[in-house]
Amino acid sequence: MLGFHGAQSARFPIPPLSQAAFLLNFDGTLVEDVSAADPVVLPPDLLDMLRRLRTACGDALAIISSRTVEQLDAFLGDVPFAVGGEGGIALRHRPGGPIERTALPELPRVWLVQARDLVGTLPGVRLEHTEGGFILHYRAAPEAAQTLHAAALAWVKESAGAYLLVAGRMAWEIRPAGVDKGYAVSLLMQRPPFLGRKPIVIGNDKSDESAMAVAKAAGGAGFRIPVDFPTPAVLRTWLAGLTA
Repeated sequence: MLGFHGAQSARFPIPPLSQAAFLLNFDGTLVEDVSAADPVVLPPDLLDMLRRLRTACGDALAIISSRTVEQLDAFLGDVPFAVGGEGGIALRHRPGGPIERTALPELPRVWLVQARDLVGTLPGVRLEHTEGGFILHYRAAPEAAQTLHAAALAWVKESAGAYLLVAGRMAWEIRPAGVDKGYAVSLLMQRPPFLGRKPIVIGNDKSDESAMAVAKAAGGAGFRIPVDFPTPAVLRTWLAGLTA
């Protein structure tokens, strides 16, 4: 059983910060989730709060996101010690270190062609081509969810287990099997400053569940917005309180 930190609610049991590692999602977790057309706005106190948290937990602070490492750097600079991008495909273990990329299967080109054709018939749907696969966004066309799911599921079944279909926030993602945020967490926890600590994973959608499972298996914890924290603002307040 994990110990409680200070006067925090018993609903959120975490170890002392000297024994904890924080691995946090970005969009919809540390900052508000916005559409692709809207800019991300960093809360004015976010970077200072993360710096304090990193210091308090001996540098064991990572951001693991579906964004690229370069995009996260543009928002956060060198504030996190480690960064995982593209849902765990790209990983930088330390500030200034190399970005390591997992070898991936070659995405069938016909899937992309068919996906582009399908998106062209569905106003409001957006196709995002990622390094390992692609994402079908339907935030602006929620009525297209079922049609997109049926098409994506058919493509994944063709792969005989090489690819998975993952539900995101108003999106369906096709990605290589075995390479996800949980994979990134497991790699990070094998090296200092994360080694030997209890991982605390916080996210907001289906793609974060693999990371939460790895954290719990290692004796840590996984929290989710809006289940545990109703909004990113509430989470930021809680994180700030850990170092107050």
